[in-house]
Amino acid sequence: MTVTTLRNLAAITRGDFPLLDQEIHGHPLIYFDNAATSQKPRQVLQSLQGYYEYANANVHRGVHTLSNRATEAYETARNKCAELIHAPQDECLIFTRNASEAINLVAYSWGMTQLQPGDEIILTVMEHHSNLVPWQWVAQRTGAILKFVPLTTQETFDLQHYQSLLSNRTKLVACSYVSNTLGCVNPVAEIIQSAHHWGAKVLLDACQAVPHMVVDVQVLDCDWLMASGHKMCGPTGAGFLYGKPELLRQMPPFLGGGEMIVDVFLDHSTYADIPHKFEAGTPAIAEAIMLGAAVDYLQNISLDAIHEYEQELVADLWQKLKAIPGIRLLGPPPPERAGLVAFTLADIHPHDLATILDQAGIAIRAGHHCTQPLHRYLQVQSTARASLYFYNTVAEIDRFIAVLNEAVEFFHGVLRDEPPSL
Repeated sequence: MTVTTLRNLAAITRGDFPLLDQEIHGHPLIYFDNAATSQKPRQVLQSLQGYYEYANANVHRGVHTLSNRATEAYETARNKCAELIHAPQDECLIFTRNASEAINLVAYSWGMTQLQPGDEIILTVMEHHSNLVPWQWVAQRTGAILKFVPLTTQETFDLQHYQSLLSNRTKLVACSYVSNTLGCVNPVAEIIQSAHHWGAKVLLDACQAVPHMVVDVQVLDCDWLMASGHKMCGPTGAGFLYGKPELLRQMPPFLGGGEMIVDVFLDHSTYADIPHKFEAGTPAIAEAIMLGAAVDYLQNISLDAIHEYEQELVADLWQKLKAIPGIRLLGPPPPERAGLVAFTLADIHPHDLATILDQAGIAIRAGHHCTQPLHRYLQVQSTARASLYFYNTVAEIDRFIAVLNEAVEFFHGVLRDEPPSL
C-alpha cells in the first residue's frame, strides 16, 4: 500500500462510522479515546439488526431452521476470530464477555488448581488491573508469589531484569502485549521464549494489540491470549480467549450450567469438549456475530495498513505534543510505541484538560487508565491520554494541539491570577 493510500485511510473508512458524524458543544467531534473503546462501523451495526430480524434463536440446542442459522453465524464468528490471530483450530477460541473475564477464566481454572505455595508468577508494573487483580487473588489463595518486572529508563519493559527473575520456580508470566498507558510494544517473542525455557506458561493481554497489528499466536507460541471486542470495532460484552488446546482440555470448567455438559446426573456431570466446556449458558450470540463482522471489517482494511497508518499518526502526534512547554510524555518515542500517548502538563490536572477539550468537541481519557500501580511507580497521580485509530486524521491532531495550547494558556493565566483568555 502506497503512502498516498495510507494517508487516505481515514478518508476511505470514516463514512462507515455514523457516530463520528456529529457535533459536541457546537464543534465537530474528534474522538481520541480509542484505547478505552473504539467506534463501530455501519457494517457491524447492521449485523446486529440482521441477526435479530433473520436468525434470532438459541444456538446449538435446536434442530429448527432459525436455530441452525444462529448456530452457523455464531460458529462462523468464532472461525473469523480464530483466523484473525492465526489460531490453529477454531476450538482454541473461547468467547467471553470481555478480556477481563478471559483472564479470570485462566486464573480460576488454571491458576487456582495448578499453582502451589512458593510457585512464582511474574507480572509487570505496567499491567492493567484486569491482569493484576486476578493474580493477586490466586497468590492469596494458593500461596504463590508475585514478582514484578520494572521499567527501563526509557519507560519500557526491562528485559534484562525480567531474565533475572526467571527460575525453575516460575510457573506463569502474564503481561500486556502493548501497554495501554505507556504505549510501548513489549518484546513478547523474547518474553515467551525465555519463560518456556524455564517451563513456565505465558498469558498475553493483547487488548491493545489485536485491533492495531497482525498477531500470530502460533509464531509467538503463547499459551493464552485474550482480546476485547469493543476495542476492535466490535460490541461491548464480547471478547475472546485463545489457549493451546492441550492446556484448555486439562483445565476444569470455569462456570457450570447449560451448554458446557455432556451428561448430567443428580450427583455428578460430564463435560463437553472445548470450546463449549467454557461457554456455560446462553452465550452473547448477537455480540459474537457482531464481533465476527468487526473482524471482517478490519481484515478488509488490512491490519498491516492499519498499523502503518497509525504509526504515521502517532509520530505526528508525539512531535507536536513534545513541543508544548512543560509537558511530560510517558513511554518511549515512536516508532517504539503504539498509537496512543499519555501525558501530564505541569500543574494542570488531567481532568481539567479533558473538560476543556470536551467543550471543544475533543474526547480524550483522563485518570489512571486502570493502571494505578504504574502511575504510583512513575510518581504521577493521573495522566491525560490521546489514543488514535485508523479513522483519525492529521487535521484532527492539529485541532487537538491547538485547543490543548489554548487550555494551557488559560490555566496558566488562572494560576497567575490573570483574566481568562478563553
